[in-house]
Amino acid sequence: MNLNQKTPPKTHKVRTLGRHFIFFAVFVLIFILFLFALQKGDPSSLPSVLINKHVPAFSLSPLQTNHSENGFNGFDASDLKKGDVSLLNIWASWCVPCREEHPALMSLARAGVPIYGLNYKDKPEAAIRFLSGLGNPYKKIGMDKDGRVAIGFGVYGVPETFIIDGDGKILHRHIGPLTQEIIAEVLLPMLGISYE
Repeated sequence: MNLNQKTPPKTHKVRTLGRHFIFFAVFVLIFILFLFALQKGDPSSLPSVLINKHVPAFSLSPLQTNHSENGFNGFDASDLKKGDVSLLNIWASWCVPCREEHPALMSLARAGVPIYGLNYKDKPEAAIRFLSGLGNPYKKIGMDKDGRVAIGFGVYGVPETFIIDGDGKILHRHIGPLTQEIIAEVLLPMLGISYE
């Protein structure tokens, strides 16, 4: 047998086709697994390691404005431990879903739900324009310019909303904009209020 002989062209083509088939089969398998993963679960209900734990220690600076607007004075973790069940809403003026959920927040505020706003990586002027145009549902608002406080809460993006009991314990986390359905089916039972 001569070792210097080249592999016949037909055998080389068969090997190349076999490699292509294996790559294609692996790709199809990964694609199918990806589709199954997309169909499984609700992305707005990602688990949080903070559920049933106290809010992390934090202090948020005021939303800087020339006006003495109610609630623009910042807040800290102790504000969420004053005996009332409350919402902590993470939002930004540049966030389109935040604009979509804003009427629901205004309704909750009118119903007497205390809502604290964590303004995430935003410009103060833009946040003030946002609230001036759509209304201010927040009892207090604090600026999280660098996003560090939001990271402490495990925030993936905006909007996110946490239900916090009167002792500062996180009861629930909702990722994405609040809708009337979410409010009626999830938030209201946890808040223990009736809402129209």
